Amino acid sequence: MKKLIALFAVSAVVSTSASAAIALSGTASVSYDDNGTAPSGTSYDADLSVVGTAGTTTVTIGMDVEGRNATITGADMATTIGPVTIAADMHDELSIATTYVAGGQIFEGSAADDTGVTISVDAPIGDATVGVDDSGVLTVSGTWSGIAMTSSTDDVTTVAGSIAGMDVSVTNDGGATTWSLGTTVSGVALTLASSQKVTATFGLAGNTMVVSSIPKVKDAVQKDGNSLGTHATNGYGSWIVNSVAAYSTVAISRSLTSGATLAATYSTKDDSLTLKASVAF
Repeated sequence: MKKLIALFAVSAVVSTSASAAIALSGTASVSYDDNGTAPSGTSYDADLSVVGTAGTTTVTIGMDVEGRNATITGADMATTIGPVTIAADMHDELSIATTYVAGGQIFEGSAADDTGVTISVDAPIGDATVGVDDSGVLTVSGTWSGIAMTSSTDDVTTVAGSIAGMDVSVTNDGGATTWSLGTTVSGVALTLASSQKVTATFGLAGNTMVVSSIPKVKDAVQKDGNSLGTHATNGYGSWIVNSVAAYSTVAISRSLTSGATLAATYSTKDDSLTLKASVAF
């Protein structure tokens, strides 16, 4: 392990003297929401991403640049040395994990450090690839007859493929199974998920309308965490989620010759209309 980490550090030094390529990209948007019967409001967002590549080494840095102070949202480095892949997460951010089915959310406290280095080895064996990381999780993946399958010793198995024109994906995580189906009928792309969410997309790229039906969310009982957010299950503080009735949304998106995209979204949840102008570069 120590030798691999040392080798990773050497590769980082070597990459500074090599001919590196730097790619800058980002997005910016301004939104107006009439908020239904509530007072209307405006919001804005701007993000930047810097990606530097030298050989097989890639460094990615993300930033939120709106508001008074720019903030780093991610700093990652990855490299490959033969069959060995080394990835480093160098930014410790406060994150929110949401669970759609339960309707809950868990806040990561400041005491939780999610930085770290992951080392994995992938080796092809026949039509399959066997991988193992430094935490001991063993993963076997491959594609047979057009069906992609992945299974790991941390009880996560995924099967995905196209059957008779229908895209199917099934995931079993520790005994809990989720699935999604997608197909196109008369130019309309339809998706159905195990959460009972249904989406229909009309139109062509650059000029689309998406109609979504979102199922209801059940009540989630209150769970108490702690002030540091280190509670293994309940995270930070206390939270409770009230039930939400099923609702639908209609979103229309149009690409403009100016390079921007104009989108309008109507939601029956609160009878609101949101107008958003965005640009990606």
